[in-house]
Amino acid sequence: MFHVYGLVAFATGLLGCGATIVVLSKYELPEMLRAINEYAVTYLPLVPPILVAMVAHPKPLPLGQLRKVLSGGAPLSKELIEGFREKYPQVEILQGYGLTESTAIGASTDSAEESRRYGTAGLLSPNTEAKIVDPDTGEVLPVNRTGELWIRGPYVMKGYFKNTEATRSTLTPDGWLKTGDLCYIDEDGYLFVVDRLKELIKYKGYQVPPAQLEALLLTHPEIADVAVIPFPDREVGQFPMAYVVRKKGSNLSGRDVMEFVAKQVAPYKKVRKVVFVTEIPKNASGKIPRKDLIKLATSKL
Repeated sequence: MFHVYGLVAFATGLLGCGATIVVLSKYELPEMLRAINEYAVTYLPLVPPILVAMVAHPKPLPLGQLRKVLSGGAPLSKELIEGFREKYPQVEILQGYGLTESTAIGASTDSAEESRRYGTAGLLSPNTEAKIVDPDTGEVLPVNRTGELWIRGPYVMKGYFKNTEATRSTLTPDGWLKTGDLCYIDEDGYLFVVDRLKELIKYKGYQVPPAQLEALLLTHPEIADVAVIPFPDREVGQFPMAYVVRKKGSNLSGRDVMEFVAKQVAPYKKVRKVVFVTEIPKNASGKIPRKDLIKLATSKL
C-alpha cells in the first residue's frame, strides 16, 4: 500500500468503483493463484515481472474467472504480450502509465486493440494535457519526436512535502509536471515511453535512486568510491549493480557489500551485483557517466 500503484490503481481506486478487492501480504505466485480462484477474481493489476513468470510457466496457470490484467511500471515487449495472449487467450491485457506525482494517472490502453500497438502506454487519461519538450532547449516538439514528457491535470501533486527546491524543479508555475521520462506521442495520440531521463532504477516497478545507494555505500569504512547503475534482468526489469573501489589494504568481498546494503534498505533496493574497479570515472563536472558504465556492464551479455 505504500506504492502509488497498489494504493491508487488497485486498492482505493477499485474500492471507489464499488468493487471488492483481495489484498495479499506479499507476492508469491502460488498464493496469488489461490486467491484468484478462491475469490473468483476478475481483474488483476500487476507489474511486468509477474507477467514474465506467468508466461514462462511450462503449462497455462489456472486463472479461474480472471478476465483482465493491468500492467504498469515498465513497457511490455511485443514478445511478452503475444506470449501471454497465446497462453491465456481468455484474459485481456492492458497497460498504464503514471507517476507517484500524478497519482498514478497519465495514460492507459483500454482495449486489446490499443494494447496491440506494441510499446505504447496508451492514450492520455481524461482531463490530461501533455506535451513533449526538448529537455535542453525547452522547445515543444511535434509528434513522433522524442523528448521529456510534461503532463498537466487535476490529479497532479501540489508539491513535495517540505521540499521547495524539488518542487520548483519538477513543477512549472502554470502546473506542468516534468515527468523525467523520455517519450514521444504518435500521430494518433498514443504515448510511447522510450527511456528515463532521470536515473532511477526500475526494479519490479519500484523506483530505486542510485544516489541513495551510493551515499549508503560510502559510509562503509572500506569503500573509497562507488557508482550504482541499473543492470538489466529478464525477471525483474532492472536491479542495482555497484562498481566499488576498495580502500587500500581492504579485502572486502562482493557478498560483504551486498549484505551491508541489505541490512539497511527495503528488499527491492538491495544491490545484487558487485564489480570491483580501481577508480570510478567522472566527467568534467564531477558526475558519474552512468550510461558508459551501463554499456560496460552489459557489453558481455
